[in-house]
Amino acid sequence: MHDDLMARAHAWLAEDPDQETRDELAKLIDAGDTAELSARFAGTLRFGTAGLRGELGAGPLRMNRSVVIRAAAGLAAYLKKHGRTDGVVVIGYDARHKSADFARDTAAVMVGAGLRAAVLPRPLPTPVLAFAVRHLGAVAGVEVTASHNPPRDNGYKVYLGDGSQIVPPADAEIAAEIDAIASLHDVPRPDSGWETLDEAVLDAYLARTDAVLAEGSARTARTVYTAMHGVGKDVLLAAFARAGFPEPVLVAEQAEPDPDFPTVAFPNPEEPGAMDLAFAAARATDPDLVIANDPDADRCAVAVEDAGRWRMLRGDEVGALLAAHLVRRGARGTFAESIVSSSLLRRIAEKAGLPYEETLTGFKWIARVEGLRYGYEEALGYCVDPQGVRDKDGITAALLITELASQLKQENRTLLDLLDDLAVEHGLHATDQLSVRVQDLSVISDAMRRLRERPPTELAGLPVTKAEDLTRGTGTLPPTDGLRYTLTGARVIVRPSGTEPKLKCYLEVVVPVAAHTELPAARARAAELLTAVKRDLSAAAGI
Repeated sequence: MHDDLMARAHAWLAEDPDQETRDELAKLIDAGDTAELSARFAGTLRFGTAGLRGELGAGPLRMNRSVVIRAAAGLAAYLKKHGRTDGVVVIGYDARHKSADFARDTAAVMVGAGLRAAVLPRPLPTPVLAFAVRHLGAVAGVEVTASHNPPRDNGYKVYLGDGSQIVPPADAEIAAEIDAIASLHDVPRPDSGWETLDEAVLDAYLARTDAVLAEGSARTARTVYTAMHGVGKDVLLAAFARAGFPEPVLVAEQAEPDPDFPTVAFPNPEEPGAMDLAFAAARATDPDLVIANDPDADRCAVAVEDAGRWRMLRGDEVGALLAAHLVRRGARGTFAESIVSSSLLRRIAEKAGLPYEETLTGFKWIARVEGLRYGYEEALGYCVDPQGVRDKDGITAALLITELASQLKQENRTLLDLLDDLAVEHGLHATDQLSVRVQDLSVISDAMRRLRERPPTELAGLPVTKAEDLTRGTGTLPPTDGLRYTLTGARVIVRPSGTEPKLKCYLEVVVPVAAHTELPAARARAAELLTAVKRDLSAAAGI
């Protein structure tokens, strides 16, 4: 076992094109650190529907140039096998450690495989890449990003020519092509031959952002903005300037790209503490709302002042607000969301006489809905211009929510007032999450097994009227690893995260509200129910 491990480590070292990871691996080999080597060589990073994501470092279970070159070669082989050799592969990247190297390697591999490649001019938001795929008529797109993961991670996301992320069976086919690569020496990587795009592609993206706003709409809302040390600032400021909104006040400490993310443990607006600096800026400048992007700017967080303190709205609240705004503007087409998002969207769509669809988790599914006009997911992802970007887009979502805030401001109302109206009209839909981050992945599989073997019959005193194991699929959904419980006035979904070592439980309770005066009591009841559902679900799952 020891000899085999050392042989694999030496073979990897002989092929590694990156001096930094070579030195790192050589040190581990010289030290005979079998524990650390085993952790890196116990398998390979698996290419799935989220592409690749993992910690930077040497070895097949880390993100590094060797792993990326193999992934790019697998993608190139897949495209050639499917006869997609006539177009260009467009490549974007964020400002994380190694992102530019991974983008350049991908371009080199594509050219070496006889395909054309074009790289975005500099680190830019993921939605610009998703836009560029369709705008340039590309056969595929690659975005090098780990989105809102910790600083030590990086990732690799693949889009096909329709501009949306890959779904099965493409992921498995690409993974098989990656596995078929015997040696990196078999992968030609010329030093040149790809195109570096100019600003025209970004200008075309920005020109489309105007289309999400209504002509002549109010543009008066004042914002505080944080880019969370990512790549969103310049593009968002340009979009806001074009739209004629007041210039956002920047959270200076987080405005510029920094791969070390020095002010946040996790650069995700949903994580505790991540918005503290933005709230401090808001207290100092008294804006109408706070906007945050995650580091690759495909997500958008919104915060408002509520009874004297700043609070971040849940993704489900923003999802409902944007839907109500689009309905009021006369939008036509299908409204869609993932199964883990609030059922309030269904009620808004049905009342407006619009088609509605529910998909599996992730924009790779939402973006594929036929006739999509608007799609959202509770994890702060919103697709408000599906013709331009078939993915979540934190820039256009920020424009649309700021337009809504401006319109309400003219009426002397706020986003919270509109949420109250929606609660009275459709019932108070309150959502929460029970999320458990683990070191040991068996904790997740044990919890899922326990729930499958002994599904709860009631939670918070509410009877479970339907228990579904989503691995079997449903009438409208393909199979996925998850469990769904329908209760009287509530819903629970339990699933392992696709991108992080987390078990996620999504909770929703619906409390009827007859009038605005009943809202405080309804909120108290909803909070009480969510706490009790969390407690009972934790006990049932053993977490």
